[in-house]
Amino acid sequence: MLPLANLKILDFTTLVPGPFATMMLADMGADIIRVESPTRPDMVRAMGPFSDGTSTTHAALNRGKRSIGLDLKNPEAVEIIKTLISEYDIVVEQFRPGVMDRLGVGYEALKEINPAVIYCSITGYGQTGPNRDRAGHDNNYLSLSGLNGHSGREKGRTPIMGMPIADLAGGSLHAVVGLLAAVNQRNTTSIGQHVDISMTDAIFGLNTMFGSHLLAGNSEPVPGSSTLNGGTFYDYYLTADGRNLSVGSLEPQFFQQLCQAIGLHEHMGLGGQQDPLSQAKFRAMIEEKIAEKTLAQWAEIFKQIDACVEPVLTLAEACESEQVKQRDLVVDVKTYENSTQKQVGSAIKFSGSQPNYGLCGAPLGFHNEEVLTHIGMNSSEIKKIKDSGILG
Repeated sequence: MLPLANLKILDFTTLVPGPFATMMLADMGADIIRVESPTRPDMVRAMGPFSDGTSTTHAALNRGKRSIGLDLKNPEAVEIIKTLISEYDIVVEQFRPGVMDRLGVGYEALKEINPAVIYCSITGYGQTGPNRDRAGHDNNYLSLSGLNGHSGREKGRTPIMGMPIADLAGGSLHAVVGLLAAVNQRNTTSIGQHVDISMTDAIFGLNTMFGSHLLAGNSEPVPGSSTLNGGTFYDYYLTADGRNLSVGSLEPQFFQQLCQAIGLHEHMGLGGQQDPLSQAKFRAMIEEKIAEKTLAQWAEIFKQIDACVEPVLTLAEACESEQVKQRDLVVDVKTYENSTQKQVGSAIKFSGSQPNYGLCGAPLGFHNEEVLTHIGMNSSEIKKIKDSGILG
């Protein structure tokens, strides 16, 4: 039995935060029905590149889920959801506050039918507060959380990351944690609840360490001011071929290994020295040394040295690394076109089960008849609502 095989989830989310969260749950065995609008399809379906005519992003984010197309502006579609909620008693949605209420499938409406329902809402700013109705994207949430305010280079432009951190680390991961915590509580009380996930809240919460510096220590973090954000030699350094080498040799034993490897033996005692002038001088020395060799040369040198120094890989290089291969992080997932597609696998490993990848993301409404038959509709009833335009 997979860890979450007993969970049945209705997924109303689109784009990235919600679908990544429910992808994780599906990988762990949850039975997920994705409810999509036939008139406003998920933008991810149109996002290239494509494989076998299907968006690779959609195929990965929505693997292992079934799809029904329902126009929730139609009362008959709402009744289908209300029928499903007795069995699919977990909801994940990503609309702005109030939208699901207006459609008739908000938390209060579904709780009337099933008091055990767990209803997880993922939004930019949460269900309360002055920003609750504002539009936003990942960089906005990072900015308002304060995280961007102490990231990047001193007097430089705020860095843009290679992935939407607020969406994934903020929305997706916190939604999974909150939802599973609510499930655990329901196992004790038999009562569900509304889980309010704000991506801005979540990223603000990740400031805990540096927040303590400000709130309790009266020391506000700014770019380049601390051990981990550019205030010391802990950083990235350009190699002779214009690549980057990450140096994280903070502990004394690692620092000594670093100095020996790059030929700065006389500075081995500098590791604990934290005054900015000394750090700036030592950083310049490291920069000069690292620039003497290519990334491949440094990678070979540090391969056998335990110094917390590693090459900055491209994603293609990471996919081909032995670490990724041996951890089964690139997997083959079956498609609806009877082929397979390579995808990034689950990062959560269990000793008692393997991830359940199912099929790639389904075509919109592919499982309409299957789901409607399951809730007791006969073929003539299904044909009637199909002809009415409720389904997608």
